[in-house]
Amino acid sequence: RPRVRYSFASSHYNSNYHQIISTMFQGLGGATANGGPAAAEPTPAKDGEGLINLCDMLDKPMCYARNENTSYPLGNLFIGDSRLGMQSDADEQLIIHLTFQEFVKVKSIKFSEWNMGSNPDMNPVNVHIHINRNNLGFEDIEDVDPAQTITLTAADLQEVSDAIDLYYVKFQRVKSLTFFIEDNAGADITAIGGLQIMGRTVATTNMNDFKKQG
Repeated sequence: RPRVRYSFASSHYNSNYHQIISTMFQGLGGATANGGPAAAEPTPAKDGEGLINLCDMLDKPMCYARNENTSYPLGNLFIGDSRLGMQSDADEQLIIHLTFQEFVKVKSIKFSEWNMGSNPDMNPVNVHIHINRNNLGFEDIEDVDPAQTITLTAADLQEVSDAIDLYYVKFQRVKSLTFFIEDNAGADITAIGGLQIMGRTVATTNMNDFKKQG
């Protein structure tokens, strides 16, 4: 028996098909219940473009230091004058705790020498970096494994030297950093001329982008 072939103009067929589907599934996909266009989905947020100095995003009241010389306090690290900088007090060890205003991604850090390298024996050497740890003190910080330990050389601390890259995969969602400066190059106290923390902000979804449908 011969087969009967049915033929439809493709444009006419597609038009009828989409009309039927739109009627059957109003409010889903391409149309809302009142026949208008569906609300646009929120655009995916992106991480902050480009590297910035995250020290500009510190929550300063939440930052602190242990064993700092009050004449050369923590805040001096961010004023851009290495002749002031920060110094330890009773011995060479320092704890520096920095809290950010929001979650950030940290790519690299840059410690600078104090007073343009005039006292190299005061340079920090072994620095242990902890992520999202609050209230660490000298009594317990050596019992906690750091996210990373870096060993600074005199060359690393020069103003013209590049920042030191961190294990970026470990520093993807950082609210606070705690630096434990364990020792220095031989002096009784440690001195630091400046500190920069380079990274990006962490993207968050803006709930205002969501619109009611229906």
